[in-house]
Amino acid sequence: METLEKNIGYSFKDRGLLTNALTHSSWSNENKSGPCNERLEFLGDAVLGFVTAEYLYNRFPDLPEGRMTRLRAELVCEHSLSRAAEKLGLGEYLLLGRGEESTGGRTRPSINADAVEAVIAAMYLDGGLAPAAGFIHRFLLDEFEAGNAHPDRDAKSELQELVQRKSGQLLEYRHVGESGPDHRKVFAVEVWLNGKLVASGEGRSKKDAEQHAALKALDALS
Repeated sequence: METLEKNIGYSFKDRGLLTNALTHSSWSNENKSGPCNERLEFLGDAVLGFVTAEYLYNRFPDLPEGRMTRLRAELVCEHSLSRAAEKLGLGEYLLLGRGEESTGGRTRPSINADAVEAVIAAMYLDGGLAPAAGFIHRFLLDEFEAGNAHPDRDAKSELQELVQRKSGQLLEYRHVGESGPDHRKVFAVEVWLNGKLVASGEGRSKKDAEQHAALKALDALS
């Protein structure tokens, strides 16, 4: 726990909150050892959304509401959260049932993303908004800032222009799946060029997933 707290950058007064944040439902059901992290995940999602919305509001004063909504969804998607979990090495600390353990649950993006949200909620309950917001900035928003993000960038149009420079090219977006509860679905999209997979992306809407996939395709093709 001390090592994980060091990675997170916060020492818990009530370490039981952190343990709860790491407890998957499969462990709780199997061991009948108290609550899983789903309630914390619900609260953490709200804290994450608020902090990200406040950041975008202050960072881009001229950005319209619709674009801010799409950008927030991109920043808090499963892909971004699971990457944060990977940086923290969060998967190795999760409490999983035998079934989840045996099927690779420790590295599953959805489980790790949910755990990050639960950790955010645990920090919020233990120390207030400041440490939770600091964590969100450090592991999600600072990376976005460092990437010199362009919030008005239309990656799909850029990709289309790039592909059209050579005749006879066939560009396709394939919707390959969706996950998560109804109130916060995550959609997955693949970009195919001339019958070959180029990149994939995720988002809280099909449109945002296409933009994310197009952005990654631009990086791959460049």
